[in-house]
Amino acid sequence: MTLRFALLFAVSLLSGCASLPPAQPLQRDALRSFVLEGRFALRVTLPGQAAQNSGGRLTWTHERAGDRVLLSSPLGYGLAEIETTPEISRLRMADGKTRESSDPDALTEDVTGQRLPVSRLPAWLLGRSHSSAQITADALGRPSRLLEDGWQVDYSFEDDDPQALPARVNLSRLGEIELRLRIEAWKEAP
Repeated sequence: MTLRFALLFAVSLLSGCASLPPAQPLQRDALRSFVLEGRFALRVTLPGQAAQNSGGRLTWTHERAGDRVLLSSPLGYGLAEIETTPEISRLRMADGKTRESSDPDALTEDVTGQRLPVSRLPAWLLGRSHSSAQITADALGRPSRLLEDGWQVDYSFEDDDPQALPARVNLSRLGEIELRLRIEAWKEAP
C-alpha cells in the first residue's frame, strides 16, 4: 500500500510539473531589474604603453537600490566585488582590500586609472540612455549601436525577436578601452 501511494504521489507531482506553462522570455523594453551572467574581456591600450588585457566571468545584479557585480577568473576564482548604491560605491578585492567612493565612475578611475562609465552601464546594456545618446536601431527596431560622450556600444542578438536581450555587448572609447561582454543568461531580478 505504501509503495502504491508513493508512486501515485510521484505521478501527481510529475503531472503537475508537466502542466506548467512555458516561461515567457524577458522583454527588453519592460525590463528594469535584472541579473545577468556571462564572460568579459577588457583591453586597455594607452599611448606609449603596452596593451593590458584581462578577462573572466561576471554575475551582475541590477536593482533599483543599486548594483552588485561579482568578477571571477575564467576558472571561477573570485577577483572582485563591486557594490553601488545611491550613497556609496564599494570595491572589494580578492585580497580583502576595500575602496569606497560616492561616485562609482571615480572609483573605477582610482583603481584602474581609467574612468569607466559604471553608472551608465545598466541602461547601456539594454540600449537605453539617460541623456542625449545617439542610438541606431537594426531592421527589427533593436539597438545596434549607441554613441554617448565618446563611448561606442555595439549590440548583437541571437534571435529575431524584436524584444530580445543582447547576447553580446561591446563598449569602446577612442581605441583606448574595449570591454566585450558575452551574456550567457538574463533573468529578471526578484
